[in-house]
Amino acid sequence: MKITFLGATKAVTGSNFLVEAAGKRFLVDCGLHQGRMEEELLNDKPFEYEVTQIDFLLLTHAHIDHSGRIPKLYKDGYRNPVYATKATCDLCEIMLPDSGHIQETENDIKNKKRKRAGQRTLLEPLYTARDAIDCMEIFKPVSYDEIVDITPEIQVRFNDAGHMLGSSIIEVWVTENGKQEKIVFSGDLGNNDIPLLASPTMIESADYLVMESTYGSRLHLRNDDKASMFLDIVSETIRNGGSVIIPSFAVGRTQEILYELNKIKDQHKDDEEFQNKFKELMNIPVYVDSPLAVSATQVFKKNMDLFDDEIKEFISRGDNPLEFPGLHFTQSVDESKALNESDEPAIIISASGMCDVGRIKHHLKHNIWNPKSTILFVGYQAPGTLGRRIVDGDPKVKILGEEFAVKARVEYIEGYSGHADQNGLLSFVASFTTKRPKHIFLVHGEPDSQEVLKEKLLEETGIGVSIPEYGEEYVLDDNLEKTQKYTNPVKKEFDRIELINKMQSLENELEDMKHALKENIRIQSSSDEDLAKLNNRVVDLRKQIVEIMNKGEN
Repeated sequence: MKITFLGATKAVTGSNFLVEAAGKRFLVDCGLHQGRMEEELLNDKPFEYEVTQIDFLLLTHAHIDHSGRIPKLYKDGYRNPVYATKATCDLCEIMLPDSGHIQETENDIKNKKRKRAGQRTLLEPLYTARDAIDCMEIFKPVSYDEIVDITPEIQVRFNDAGHMLGSSIIEVWVTENGKQEKIVFSGDLGNNDIPLLASPTMIESADYLVMESTYGSRLHLRNDDKASMFLDIVSETIRNGGSVIIPSFAVGRTQEILYELNKIKDQHKDDEEFQNKFKELMNIPVYVDSPLAVSATQVFKKNMDLFDDEIKEFISRGDNPLEFPGLHFTQSVDESKALNESDEPAIIISASGMCDVGRIKHHLKHNIWNPKSTILFVGYQAPGTLGRRIVDGDPKVKILGEEFAVKARVEYIEGYSGHADQNGLLSFVASFTTKRPKHIFLVHGEPDSQEVLKEKLLEETGIGVSIPEYGEEYVLDDNLEKTQKYTNPVKKEFDRIELINKMQSLENELEDMKHALKENIRIQSSSDEDLAKLNNRVVDLRKQIVEIMNKGEN
């Protein structure tokens, strides 16, 4: 048995693993690369494998960084099964066409720019909404806990991962040369405190484990703490006359927040201050501004049998956890625009969660400069995304081509994350009591987080741990032979990407200097000494630009 890592290697997006075993070649996940330029460029590159020679695909869950290139796979000729839970299939029916629509929209914008620049060659989208709709024909729904015979030598079982509706930990049994071994793919492991969902299934045995590591170096807030923090942030913002803008993943996180808002009324019943803040919260409108989130909420309602016992008890009492007074869903563009034309304080939940696409950009544009408002992040922000730049404290950001000063309050409640923290990951490994893995492969994490988790695992378990590079192939035997089967196809472009980043930095500095000089001229505040310093800096920047251009030509 061999496994090749072709995504989510020292990064949190683009999950894609090729397994060769018992005469078959199959994939686990086929996700979209998001965030940094060097990540996104991978989406346009051809698959490393011949897609028509892949026998089947196992999909851990519907999030786009795990499922988002399946339509491209289909477009390139793949027609074999995609095995996933029923809820994952239901969600992919809405999420993948939405992703296709985004691909088409962004491609149209690029082509308009190319036409204006006189370029005749136009670009094609990665895939279309139609491609995404068509690819659903190859999805094969399976149930949790059911052992599925893919071939006589390969069996699989999907277990609840507690990360989002339908998310799975996948066990794969392979029989080769009369010997059976099991490899476990964690997918994205849920946070035990996630509302609506059950806790991740604990797996008792494995020979090899491929495990996510998003929060391998961090611990989350407890439920009570994050609920109180959420209420404090909302209350302070509303009293200040501002709105709370929540960039949220349309599927999963949005529904969890709605549930928390509904449930919070039952907490701290004897705390008068808490109850007063809650009344304030309930007196303001809550808008879910994402057509995808609206559709996803309907999918959640159709799959309430997967909710945890607490939620089922709510439902049995006639209390729908996804509905409450003051909740409004906006569908049309006009309804979305109207939210930003109102001076009324509100909570606006809008996709995308990392702020790179979708209606959230318009809400940020109208609020990020306003010190009365709050931008509240409740999910992981990948490096290179607009959301990450805001969380990291960039004083200025570009939104829809326009630069804005970040004057709004920025908060991040990490406890709402859908990912297990370090303790959760360690507990998952500790659950292998019948048979511990011989080796663990850490994927879906940033390098610093992975290194911390690796040391922690070695210290507490003594199990060998690897952090694969892109394109590394491992032979799963006692020798664990490793080879660099494929080279990252954008690696040769890293130097050019670095130059682009440097040029962007210089462009930003020049823009700041230009605005400062204009302001100084307007109020006549510059001294001759200040102007001389500014001129010297301009000369220095010119030299740097010349050096960058010379490197680019080389």
